[in-house]
Amino acid sequence: MKYLKNPEEAKDAVQQIFLKAIMELHKYEVSYFSSWIYMIAKNHCLMLLRNRRLAISVDLVAEPLIEKEDGDPLKNDALLKDLEEALKHLNKEQKICIRMFYLERKSYQGIAKETGYSLLQVKSYIQNGKRNLRLLLEKKLNKFDD
Repeated sequence: MKYLKNPEEAKDAVQQIFLKAIMELHKYEVSYFSSWIYMIAKNHCLMLLRNRRLAISVDLVAEPLIEKEDGDPLKNDALLKDLEEALKHLNKEQKICIRMFYLERKSYQGIAKETGYSLLQVKSYIQNGKRNLRLLLEKKLNKFDD
């Protein structure tokens, strides 16, 4: 509850955490079970929160922006424009990899083959590009909130 602030999400997280603990326990020598389970729970919750924040940019890039639940095509157009603007601010490699992966639906291997980047470089460019997109979009949203 401390991290997630939503009772239903917290209940789901507890189930996932204990399932993970059961599956992972045999892999480690656990001296202090309570500390170990606490760290698993904390990391799980932080991962959920991080994924929530990434949803701003990743969902916009990963899904074709057909009308969302709110059904407001003007809002979607504004989001697309913001995303296009944010893409312009990425470095060349990140921009290429993000476009190929999300818009052209190419695999990491396909991008590596086509661009000449290594597989690790492609993964890194996509990961860093998503983070940079999120930061750029959050910065733009925060300007409007001030």
